[in-house]
This record gives sequence, structure tokens and C-alpha cells, in this order.
Amino acid sequence: MNLGGEGLACARGERQIFAGLNFTLGPGELLLARGANGSGKSSFLRVVAGLLHPSAGTLRLNGSVLLPGAALLSPHVIYIGHQDPVKPSFSVEENLLFWMGMAGHAVDYRRGGQGGLREAARSGRVEAALEAFGLAGLGQIPARFLSAGQKRRLNLARLAAIDRPLWLLDEPATSLDSAAQELLAASMRRHRQQGGLIIAVSHTDLGEDVTHLLNFGPQHRMEHMA
Repeated sequence: MNLGGEGLACARGERQIFAGLNFTLGPGELLLARGANGSGKSSFLRVVAGLLHPSAGTLRLNGSVLLPGAALLSPHVIYIGHQDPVKPSFSVEENLLFWMGMAGHAVDYRRGGQGGLREAARSGRVEAALEAFGLAGLGQIPARFLSAGQKRRLNLARLAAIDRPLWLLDEPATSLDSAAQELLAASMRRHRQQGGLIIAVSHTDLGEDVTHLLNFGPQHRMEHMA
């Protein structure tokens, strides 16, 4: 999978957030977006995710132009934003299964009994995803009892549970301690080794070698890292 942007611009109301932005990304590559608060990094991620329409420019997937409003990129993307959309009345497992269902996995949403959420969880994918982010053994706990760091790790567990080639990560290390940051770095490394692509916004070191650095400021520019 190859992804690129040409002359991208984004406006919110009458404010031009960024313009003339170009980038390219290929299998196994990590693009890191950096810049001051309000410089347009999160808006850039939302444009790539299809949550915002660019006011100018084009996105290309494998050489084909993605038209504004088209859902062509959606089946390829996992987007992790600032907020952790954890449902407090659901268990840890149920939250992850809900997100898997939203992504197209076959999930029966009835609780308990034959075919219920807990039965579906026994497929192994949920357990493996929770283990990848240090939540093994917490599957049945109501999410309202989780700490901020645990809620973040539950949100990030979607990366392991849902197979998508493009990860869009907005400050993914927020609320994570050093051990959890290492789990995130290991997950990113595995994804890249399998040919996955990552675009991340982060003020902190993610523990991974950056392929491209996209600086947001008065003049947006992309640097190819050695």
C-alpha cells in the first residue's frame, strides 16, 4: 500500500489551518508530524482519515485519486484520536468487541448465552490484543474501573484486534507509563515489519525510527530521515 498527498489544504470556518502540504508514505514507513499546538497536525490526520474534507489538494491511494467524501480509504485505516471512546458500562472485552464490530468483524452483541459477547471473545483475537497492551486478565472488568492509562491501552488494543494497514495515531503515548510506551513501540514495530504504514502526531519519542518528518509551521515541509 502506498499513500500520498499533493497540495493539501485545510480550512475551518474562515481560518486557513494549513496549505500546500505534500507527503508520501510506503510499506513499513513511519511519518511523524510535529509542530506547535494549533498548527494543523490533528486536522491533517483527520483529513487523511476522511473525517475532514481538504479545501484543496488530493490524496492518492496506490496512485489513484481519493475523491472528497469517498470511503475508499476507510477500510484501510485505524484512527486513534485524542479521546479514548471507552464505554464505562461495558467490560474491557465488550468495548474491544464493539469496536471490532464497527470495523466489520462478525460480532454478536447479545450479552451472555450462546453466541453472546463473551462467547465471541473466546476466538483468541481479543485476548491477544489485550495481552499486547498489558491488559491480560482484565477482560471482564467494567471499563469504568480502569485508570486513564488503562483506558488508553484499551483504545490502543484496537490496533492489535483489527487488521488495517494504515495507522493514524494522534498523541498515542498520552497517559502511558514507560512500560506501556514500550508495548506501543513493539506493536508499531511489528506492524511496520509486516508492511504496515503509520502516520503519528507526537511530542514525545515513540521509540521507533522515523522514516519521514513532517514539520508544521509557517512553511510545511517533509524531511526524509536517514
